[in-house]
Amino acid sequence: MWKNVLFVGVGGFLGAICRYLIGLMMISINKTPFPFGTFTVNILGSFLLGFLFTLALPDQIAANRVKLLFGIGFCGSFTTFSTFMLENQQLWTGEIKFQAVFYLISSLTIGIIALLLGMKLGEIL
Repeated sequence: MWKNVLFVGVGGFLGAICRYLIGLMMISINKTPFPFGTFTVNILGSFLLGFLFTLALPDQIAANRVKLLFGIGFCGSFTTFSTFMLENQQLWTGEIKFQAVFYLISSLTIGIIALLLGMKLGEIL
């Protein structure tokens, strides 16, 4: 059990750091109210999760470790649904309704596409 907790903790530590750094990078590049930092990490996280799970599926032990380290740990702290919801609400109430709708639809659509692309790449490798 403690080994599993360690896998989740290490993955979470690394995911949170990567999320923070990508967020800073996107803020320095983007000067609009659109939340490109959260958008970027959520799309990358979707791709990564699809890729790693598909790659590890044939080996049940590896699949469990991937789930703990990368799925729950890294991707769990790297991606963020709660921030996504808050940013949508802020765009909506800030009278930037088009961007709010665009953010919502594009995040879901591109997120699913990224997940499927990651899974396809995992199948190929």
